[in-house]
Amino acid sequence: MNSALIRIDDPDDPRIAAYRDIRERDLVGRQGRFVAEGRVVLNVLFSTSRFTAESVFLRENRVAGLADLLASVPAAVPIYVASGAVMDRIAGFEMHRGVLAIGRKPQTDGGDLLDALPREALVVALSGIANHDNMGSIFRNAASFGAAAVLLTGDCCDPLYRKAIRVSVGAALKVPFARFAEADGLAEALEARSFSLLALSPRGLRDIAEVRRADRQALFLGSEGHGLSAELMQRLPTARISMMEDFDSLNVAAASAIALHRLWRAPDRSILQSGGIT
Repeated sequence: MNSALIRIDDPDDPRIAAYRDIRERDLVGRQGRFVAEGRVVLNVLFSTSRFTAESVFLRENRVAGLADLLASVPAAVPIYVASGAVMDRIAGFEMHRGVLAIGRKPQTDGGDLLDALPREALVVALSGIANHDNMGSIFRNAASFGAAAVLLTGDCCDPLYRKAIRVSVGAALKVPFARFAEADGLAEALEARSFSLLALSPRGLRDIAEVRRADRQALFLGSEGHGLSAELMQRLPTARISMMEDFDSLNVAAASAIALHRLWRAPDRSILQSGGIT
């Protein structure tokens, strides 16, 4: 528990350097750190052992309503407090929420994460997801429908980008994730651990409602527009979400919600091998 508040009156105080010019630094990265924003997100941050927080920074008018959150902050983590004017100058824009923290990004090996998953596991495999809103929404859906992990190819955007975390409502801090260099290598790693693979696409050959989930199931999703590569689509069994004939696709985040809900609730489990759906 941490009850000591450290007052910040100088926007140039070096103790809060990590919070300076937030938007600009969002674009260039933070050398292994990330910004968590909002009460809900910070509650997740301090309730998981996957992340280490370096500090908390609060707008002074928010302190009185954050007693439960402050009680969960470890004693070693400094809690800085500033007026709205000082916080806005530090951040570089108006910080309406006024609840921030700096965390350290974990270094997670993809193989180790897969090896640690339980015998029954639903995982989400993402290729080429470059939009942070979509990334955050997919993590939120993954948490909502019991996904054990999210696996990303190297060309996906950062789930720990400030906006992605916020859109995920903290799910990006809750659902374990790891990166793999490319989609084929990710597919091979999953197959080596007895996962059944399924590619979701408007070009899929079977309706997602007809799919019988395996005990170890991986759902592949690609970027909007390009989607999954032709090579991956040829390699994997495919499924689609049926819809009106005059409209052919959904936003990838919306599609992930429908497919994950279907796989999460699927009552009929049978092992779906990679060549099993055509």
